[in-house]
Amino acid sequence: MVDQPSFIAEARREQIIKATVDVLNEIGYVNISLAKIAKMAKVSTGLISYHFEDKEDVLNNTLVYLLNTQFDYIKGRVSKEESAYDQLITFIEASLAYQGTHRVNNIALIEIVFNVRTEDNISYYKLPVEEEEPLYVYLQEILHNGQKTNEFSEFNPKSLSTMIQGAIAERMLVNGEGFDLEEYKNDLVNMVTKIVK
Repeated sequence: MVDQPSFIAEARREQIIKATVDVLNEIGYVNISLAKIAKMAKVSTGLISYHFEDKEDVLNNTLVYLLNTQFDYIKGRVSKEESAYDQLITFIEASLAYQGTHRVNNIALIEIVFNVRTEDNISYYKLPVEEEEPLYVYLQEILHNGQKTNEFSEFNPKSLSTMIQGAIAERMLVNGEGFDLEEYKNDLVNMVTKIVK
């Protein structure tokens, strides 16, 4: 049987986090406040304080939510493929598709990573990485498995993973009507295929 209070609490937390994403998209990190999040979520600031310690706690949980949402979206598509090559191509396609269909999430992610600071006043993006981001690890596993099954040639999976993720992330920062996402995807797939085959 589902624990009713915890189910409701989780739904409320998700409602607040989604409102935070929308506020970050609309007004950015600099102007965000619990009052503005509460207004977007149509709840009281007291209710936010009941579920989260403070604004930083809301933003930290929002960051985790955004990273998990992205990972689940990509892994859900990649896991349907059997060969390492098809998984790799699907990883690239799903990553770029996510950016195209979750633009608001991407903006919120950028706002958090480049603006939120620790208690020591260090930006998140400057923090030393204690453990690799799950998407990087997942991509490295695909590349490594492709080498084990002899689908892929010899290369450094960590280096190639960084290159691919860098190209995907850079797309997030490109705006403009003249940008052709399909062409970009095809060029990236062609480049990566030449390296791995």
